[in-house]
Amino acid sequence: MSDATDPWLIVGLGNPGPDYAANRHNVGFMTVDLLATRIGGKFKRAQKAQAQVVEGRIGPPGPGSRRVVLVKPMSYMNLSGGPVTALRDFYKVPLDHVVAVHDELDVEYGSLRLKLGGGDNGHNGLKSMTKAMGPEYHRVRFGIGRPPGRMQVADFVLRDFSSTERKELAFLVDRSADAVECLLAEGLERAQSAYNS
Repeated sequence: MSDATDPWLIVGLGNPGPDYAANRHNVGFMTVDLLATRIGGKFKRAQKAQAQVVEGRIGPPGPGSRRVVLVKPMSYMNLSGGPVTALRDFYKVPLDHVVAVHDELDVEYGSLRLKLGGGDNGHNGLKSMTKAMGPEYHRVRFGIGRPPGRMQVADFVLRDFSSTERKELAFLVDRSADAVECLLAEGLERAQSAYNS
């Protein structure tokens, strides 16, 4: 079992490179980028994995703060499990201290859902992580809603947010980062009651 001194691995799921940066599929990257800014860190290449990392602490100074490693896998979404597992092993992070922040089709845009474990719902990043480590890690599911009309899911998630969606996006990414901080500080149940809209 994990204890309070164990580090947390906060994995933002996304695809590397400027072509993907503003895609719906990259809200995980957006969230960990904001968390890195909040703790005053800059992403750098990981020694042990195909990923970028920031090490630091989240929460108030003192015993309430949590040691974190923020992660952006640089392997493309469907291969995320390899880099995440390598970093989990390197930093000796218990599985229940791994958090995946990802886009979620079955949650409406603007809503969040936090949970521990469960299926991957067809999400290739989660599928890869679960195959590599098992399913018992935390998820912060950032709702992007379903594609309109007959648009294919793959096309929808790899598109940028619409101009209407972008008006709220910064606020929603902020809320997603808040939800991660709440999860670490107060536990899953408290975070769910505060953020599962």
